[in-house]
Amino acid sequence: MFLVAVAAGCVSGKKAEQFKALPFPDCTPSGMLENPLDRAEYVAEHYWDAITDPSREYPSDSLLLSGVRRSDVEQKFADWTSVLDMIPFPKAEKAVSRLYGRAMACGSKDSISDMLRSFSDLVYKYFYDPNSPVRNEDYYNVFVSRLSEHPGLSPEMKGKYEYDARMTSLNRTGTVAADFTFADKRGRMHTLHGIKAPLTLLFFSNPGCDACLNIINVLKGESKIAQMISSGTLAVLNIYIDEDLQGWRDYMPIYPEEWYNGFDPDLVIRNDRLYNVRAIPSLYLLDEEKRVILKDAPENRLFNVLLSR
Repeated sequence: MFLVAVAAGCVSGKKAEQFKALPFPDCTPSGMLENPLDRAEYVAEHYWDAITDPSREYPSDSLLLSGVRRSDVEQKFADWTSVLDMIPFPKAEKAVSRLYGRAMACGSKDSISDMLRSFSDLVYKYFYDPNSPVRNEDYYNVFVSRLSEHPGLSPEMKGKYEYDARMTSLNRTGTVAADFTFADKRGRMHTLHGIKAPLTLLFFSNPGCDACLNIINVLKGESKIAQMISSGTLAVLNIYIDEDLQGWRDYMPIYPEEWYNGFDPDLVIRNDRLYNVRAIPSLYLLDEEKRVILKDAPENRLFNVLLSR
């Protein structure tokens, strides 16, 4: 992740110490766009146009970005993530890619501008930090794939972003999730693709993980989700990918019997990088054909999707 530098914005026009911070420029759809979805798509795509205008002559420093307080820019970025969730996935990806292009235009093609640094930090923090409640690897992949090709990167940063782009390309939304073999507590072997259900929740968990226990309790205690599991509409594959099998077996009474509770006997998932499991818990929702509906989803997003069905 970049550290924000004290540098000029798109154009260095006024000294920051003599400048009063500007409000964030609004993005207002045309009155001709009456459909709420059309308006949301417009806002998602053009949200950053004004602040990333290469002709905008306002300063950037440790407190300002193109004349706007960095704290205000970050709050607007958080608001923008909500707009992305309102529109079709391809449109959201297009909006993220447009943001990269606009930020890139604020600097020379062979150097990293402050604008690009700043948005790279925000994209990482909101879309890729494992603790972010709005994380979305697919959005991060769109941005980092383009960033990794920037000619102004140092070899170290280029390698980092190429790695991130490669890992976030695994099991993207809409693709068929990678199959793997797992063993249950009796040593019987199963495969992910061998699970037959309209929906499958792939739940990477660890024994003793408090966040995992909270998810287990919600899945057991939320009546609609519990009914989906008992009826066979939703299968839960609770998978352990580390080496302390005795600890996993000791924790077995916590796991519901109707779930698929298993471990990766050959550590293929972790060692062969079939999935980008950067933190536990990690949640994937798959359809009947094992296509990815949600990828490493924050738990609240997962629960909202399940409860809306």
